Amino acid sequence: MSHPQLLVLAPLAVEARALRTHDPRVVVERCGAGSRRAAATLRRLGPITDAAAVAVMGVAGGLDPRVAAGDLVVADRVVGPDGTTLRRLPSAALLSAALAAAGLQVHTGPVVTTPRVVHGAAERRELAAASGALVVDIESATLVAADWQRPLAVIRAVADTAGRELFSPRIVRDGVRALAALRRAVPVVAGWATTAGPRRVLLASPRASCAGVERAVRTVERALELRGAPVYVRRQIVHNRHVVADLEARGAVFVEELEAVPDGATVVFSAHGVSPTVRSEAGARALSIIDATCPLVAKVHSEVRRFAAKGYQVVLVGHREHDEVEGTVGEADNIAVITSAGEVAGLAPADPTRVAYATQTTLATDETRSVIEALTARFPSVVGPHAADICYATQNRQDAVRAIAAEVDLVLVVGSTNSSNTTRLAEVARRCGTRAEVLDDAGHLDLSWLAGAGTVGLTAGASAPEHLVRSVIEALRGLGPLDVEERAVTTETVAFPLPVEVR
Repeated sequence: MSHPQLLVLAPLAVEARALRTHDPRVVVERCGAGSRRAAATLRRLGPITDAAAVAVMGVAGGLDPRVAAGDLVVADRVVGPDGTTLRRLPSAALLSAALAAAGLQVHTGPVVTTPRVVHGAAERRELAAASGALVVDIESATLVAADWQRPLAVIRAVADTAGRELFSPRIVRDGVRALAALRRAVPVVAGWATTAGPRRVLLASPRASCAGVERAVRTVERALELRGAPVYVRRQIVHNRHVVADLEARGAVFVEELEAVPDGATVVFSAHGVSPTVRSEAGARALSIIDATCPLVAKVHSEVRRFAAKGYQVVLVGHREHDEVEGTVGEADNIAVITSAGEVAGLAPADPTRVAYATQTTLATDETRSVIEALTARFPSVVGPHAADICYATQNRQDAVRAIAAEVDLVLVVGSTNSSNTTRLAEVARRCGTRAEVLDDAGHLDLSWLAGAGTVGLTAGASAPEHLVRSVIEALRGLGPLDVEERAVTTETVAFPLPVEVR
C-alpha cells in the first residue's frame, strides 16, 4: 500500500467493486462481513496503512422510517444495540454537507452494529427504539474500535428497510441503488480525505452573542415562562436561524407584521427596534407589548428624534433593507439613508448648514469612517452623536478579526447571512487580505474552503450562540490534530437588564 490519501474498508466483494476507482488517492480493502472477519482484516492491516484518512463504506439496513433505499447515512457516532456510544465521528457534519452538495440524499445520525443481520419489522422497530440509530450493520463497531490515529468516517447506503427487507422482490433494485450511491460518494469522500491533517485555529475574542442579543433571547424565554405559549415576536428576535428555530420549538411565533398577531396577545419587539408607527398600531390593538430593543439601538432612535426636533436634515448611514434601519427611519420625517461615501454627493438638504448623521449599530467601523469623512467634507458643519453609534460588541468583534487576519489562511465567521454584524466581520477580514467565509454552523463548512488552510481564524457574529463555534471546532478536530489558541483583544463585561415586563 503506497501512501494513499484514503483507505476504504468495504465488507462485501460487491461493495468493494462498486467503491474501487482509478483515483490513485483511494485504496479499497475488502474486510469481510461481520465482526469476526472485520477483526481479522484489522490484524492483517496492522499498522502498515499510512492513508491520511479511513472510511468504512458499505450497505446497511434501514431502521428509521425517514431513510429510504439508496439514501446515505453518515454516522456521527457508532453505537451498540442499547444505544451506548462506542465511537464519536466528528467529521460527520462536514462529510454530510459535501455529499448533499454533490446531489446525494444524505442523513446524519447514529449507526448501530449488531452481531447478526436483523430481520422483521418488529425486531427493527425494537432496535431503533433501543439504540436511536438510523441504520444497522454488522461490522462498523469492530472497524472503528481500532486506534487509527487519523480522521475516520462511516458511510452506509440503505439497501433494505423495515418495509422492504433483504428477501423482498425489490431488493435487487434497491441494492443496485445503494451501490450506485456509494460509488457516487467515493470522489466526495476522497476530497474529504485531502483536507485531513494537523491544523491550527486562532479563536478570535470577543466573539458570538453580545449583551443585547442575550437580553433579547432571554426576554422571549422569560415571556414564554411567565405567560405561556404562544408568544408572538415581530420579525426575527435576532438574526440567527438557530436561535429562531430553538425559540419556535418552545412556543414563540415569529411574524413579519402585527396584522398576524391576534388582538390582545403578547408581542415582543425584536432587538432591532421598531418605528413609532408599529408601536401605535400595537397600542391601538391592545397588544401586550414587551420591548426587547437593544439599548444601543434605542440610543440611535433617541438621537434621530433629538436631531429632527432641532430641525436638522438627518442622514442615517446604514443598509436600507435592514430591520434596524427600517425602525430608525420611522423616527423622523426628514431622514435620508445612505450606504456608502459615494452617495453623499446625491444628498440635497434644504439647509446645508443643518445636517446631522447617525449610523446603524452593526456596520464596519472603517467603512463608516469613510462615509462620515465624506459627509464632513461636503457639509463642514455636520453634527453627529456624542458617542459613536456602532456598538461596542460590533467594534470589539471587528478588532478581534483584524488582530488575527494576518496570521491565518482563512477566516470562518459563524452566523447567518442576514446578520449585518456577521457579514461585516467577513468583509473586515477580506479588507485585511484574508479569505473569509460565513457559515451557519459546522454542517455548512465547505471542505473546499480548507484547501491550503493550515491556520484557520474562527469568530462568530454577535447574534450567533457560542455553541455553534464549538461545533465548528469539533468538526475541524475530526480532520486531524487541532491546536486551538484564543486571542483576546478585550474582555466584555457589559450586561443589560431585562425589560421590566419580564423581570
